[in-house]
Amino acid sequence: MCIAAFIWQAHPLYPLLLLQNRDEYHNRPTKALAWWDVDGCEILGGRDEVAGGTWLACSRQGRVAFLTNVLELHPRPDAKTRGDLPLLFLESTKSPMEFAEQLATDAHQYNGFNLIVADIPSKSMVYISNRPKGEPINIQQVSPGLHVLSNAKLDSPWHKAWRLGKGFKQMLNRYGKNEVNVKEMVEKLMKDKVKADKSKLPGICDLDMEFNLSSIFVEMDTPLGLYGTRSTAAITVGAGGEISFYDEYLEKGVWFERTVNYHIQKLK
Repeated sequence: MCIAAFIWQAHPLYPLLLLQNRDEYHNRPTKALAWWDVDGCEILGGRDEVAGGTWLACSRQGRVAFLTNVLELHPRPDAKTRGDLPLLFLESTKSPMEFAEQLATDAHQYNGFNLIVADIPSKSMVYISNRPKGEPINIQQVSPGLHVLSNAKLDSPWHKAWRLGKGFKQMLNRYGKNEVNVKEMVEKLMKDKVKADKSKLPGICDLDMEFNLSSIFVEMDTPLGLYGTRSTAAITVGAGGEISFYDEYLEKGVWFERTVNYHIQKLK
């Protein structure tokens, strides 16, 4: 399902600082963080080996895209894979707003999604969602500041989103104008297993399932196997165009970590 917290164009050192948990079945084949080629475009991220898409990735040119699913009762089994959406943006040369407007014509072919696409050099970030059903696609420019995205619309005050946003803000205040320690942020914020009071759940699906999904870090046993947080990523973008992508990921029951650093390449 995934959850992300980020600060955009509102930090003295980082045009973008992003944390994201990816929730998925533990037995779903996944490739860890690496560079990979998509139709000639170099993309950095993890990869779902079943459908071939991603939940979070960035490009050499300083484009970033990440995705969460919208929690809903009856997803369509024949829908297009949502993991393709970040790739479509990263391969594209369109601005975030142009990409969003183009996607609007096909958005109904996917189950419920929240997609954020950003172009660091042009300081543009756009949020796109195809829910609620039956309404025009939701497209909005993301304002500078701190935001949280879970499994409802951007900045919805669900328990886990509210809790992550509060903790994220407190840690940023503690660091002040100094560099942040992303490993410390991951440890203190993204491994939080505190669940919501059952009276504060959204009431969309089965109550027990919603309760198990209501923590920032998710762990639950299902008839299809273990489900929960498979990886935690932290992306920092520096004012000089340096990008650091840190990933902590689960592989065959063991946690590993990897960091990839690079500089944004200017378009020729």
